[in-house]
Amino acid sequence: MYVAVKGGEKAIDAAHAWLAEERRGDVNVPELSVDQIREQMALAVNRVMAEGSLYDPDLAALAIKQARGDLIEAIFLIRAYRTTLPRFGYTNPVETEAMQCDRRISATFKDAPGGQVLGPTFDYTHRLLDFKLAADGEVPEAPSRETEAGPVPHITEFLNQEGLIQNEVDSDTAPRDLTREPLELPADRALRLQSLTRGDEGFILGMAYSTQRGYARNHAFVGELRIGTCAVEMDIPELGFAVEIGEIELTECETVNQFAGSKTEPPQFTRGYGLVFGQTERKAISMALVDRALRWKEMGEDNMGAPAQDEEFVLYHADNIQATGFLEHIKLPHYVDFQSELELVRKMRAEAQAQAMPEAAE
Repeated sequence: MYVAVKGGEKAIDAAHAWLAEERRGDVNVPELSVDQIREQMALAVNRVMAEGSLYDPDLAALAIKQARGDLIEAIFLIRAYRTTLPRFGYTNPVETEAMQCDRRISATFKDAPGGQVLGPTFDYTHRLLDFKLAADGEVPEAPSRETEAGPVPHITEFLNQEGLIQNEVDSDTAPRDLTREPLELPADRALRLQSLTRGDEGFILGMAYSTQRGYARNHAFVGELRIGTCAVEMDIPELGFAVEIGEIELTECETVNQFAGSKTEPPQFTRGYGLVFGQTERKAISMALVDRALRWKEMGEDNMGAPAQDEEFVLYHADNIQATGFLEHIKLPHYVDFQSELELVRKMRAEAQAQAMPEAAE
């Protein structure tokens, strides 16, 4: 039981007021609007939506504003709000082949059918500070954009024409919902992918980087990376057919990995997969690399003892909200716990001194 602290509620109210003042900053500087955050900090908004498991750019922008730019705190706010929302149905699986692509690249096929679309990317910038932004300079007008009309086939499917890549088998069972059920191990691939999508981008990036540095025999090529909008459809029982209820922006990545074959499978390529809300390509690529590393058992490969191959290590430590809660709870009052530790150390010191005194007398 904790020692009571006088004036605790008053102190907490004052801390909240101080936090609100710090959040606002200098009142002589115009306040950031939710619209500004949504439109001009889109990549931060996308991360909050992905790791918060809620696609709503306005709410994600509001959470970022409330959290003073702390994205993990914003993700926490979004997840907490998400638990208050009723669920009235399920949408159909999104058809990413029908994506209207703003960006579509492949590191494996130069002349990919449908063409490569560089889209909005930092890949070819010089990484130099642009001081025009500090002066609120004019934004250069981008050239007219042309997106591929109609379905754009996945590039990795062209390997299937020669049987060079492993077929993906659809499961007949509905995947478990990680937003409603606790994670249990062993996890099937669908549950692992859910966990990786919600996982902390920095952690998943670190795990992916480790596979590239040799902590798992898993050299990969980006078969395709695509970013664009997909229609979301829902079956309406009263109508007897599916109705489009909206569009969402997604980033999808398929990696191509070597596979030496097994007793039942010939040498071929296999895939890693990543799918994330918004333009979140670093996360999608990282997710695909870790996904492939975690498939070592079903591929009949040797476990190299790499962290990224350890399902329990990866999935239980990827969630930044659980990690934050467990880490930050140690700054809360632990007076009684510490007092017991303090008494134990004092007792141990006294016993050690008592043993040392006869020896010193001799």
